[in-house]
Amino acid sequence: MITYPLNLKENAHIGVTAPSSGVPDALHHLLHEAIKRQTDRGYKVTVGDTAWTQQNLTSASAIKRAAEFNTMMQDHHIDIIIPPWGGERLIDILPFIEFNKFQPKWVLGYSDTSLLLLAITLHTGLATAHGTNFIDLRGTEMDETTAMWEDILKTPLGASITQMSSNHYQYEWQFNNPTPHIFHLTEKTVWKSASGQPETLEGHLLGGCIDTVKHLMGTPYGDVNKFVNNYIPSKNVIWFFENCELSLPQLHRTLIQMKLAGWFDHCNGIMFGRSSAQKVEEDYELIDLYRTLSTELAIPILYDIDCGHLPPQLTLVNGAFATISFNNGQGIVTQSFK
Repeated sequence: MITYPLNLKENAHIGVTAPSSGVPDALHHLLHEAIKRQTDRGYKVTVGDTAWTQQNLTSASAIKRAAEFNTMMQDHHIDIIIPPWGGERLIDILPFIEFNKFQPKWVLGYSDTSLLLLAITLHTGLATAHGTNFIDLRGTEMDETTAMWEDILKTPLGASITQMSSNHYQYEWQFNNPTPHIFHLTEKTVWKSASGQPETLEGHLLGGCIDTVKHLMGTPYGDVNKFVNNYIPSKNVIWFFENCELSLPQLHRTLIQMKLAGWFDHCNGIMFGRSSAQKVEEDYELIDLYRTLSTELAIPILYDIDCGHLPPQLTLVNGAFATISFNNGQGIVTQSFK
């Protein structure tokens, strides 16, 4: 069975460490703002050394990044770890992560952080949370979708919680013109299905940024079938992915490789987040890929959901049992910690 961290308590202690990219000097003000906002909200915040440094596409050496993460995962006083943001080189630290010494606490984030999240869940059966990063919590307010991260992680063992699709999303970042909730939510959110029809998906959630989680295939940290056999009695999985930068042919090849590697052997459905990388290649469009995959796997596929680099995004828990209902451009996601 899946192990769920204790529900997040009031005035919890947040550990901020950078297992991928840290914050360069010129952007330290963003980290200071995020620390202040969370302190104002009643949280205690401890920031590791790696969060303040950045060189060669990474916050520090792989050994130092892993050591700081391991220390926070083993610290009884820290309740949740939220990296400042993602990056490019998180994969370096996997050989140095002490999976067998973890305390059952939440790790929250997205982008390159999702590689670590998925590795933790697949390798240990410990639930992890794909959602906002720490820097994006620096606003004086949070939009309704982002704000659900707290309610999700406060959900007790055995209980369920429901999220709705957002009303609007952000198409492009305006870093020098933040709103009170950071994002510029200007575009109407419309979820879609490959079939064009209402859909219902049920199963245990797994996923992340497909650009980075794909690199777990063929490693000791990406054995999906072993995870399913050990931790998912129902054998039903719902995958969620978001594409940050892959071209359409790259995305196609990645999804076929996942199928050939057995990642979709127990798949009950796939959800894809919005992406700015969706470009037509000759006469091949993204919907063609989704429809082909849906037919080949005989599963429903939803896309343009609230997940990834075009915020806001749902908080989706790797390992949680979920029921997703889609109809008329809107989605309802209910997650159960069982």
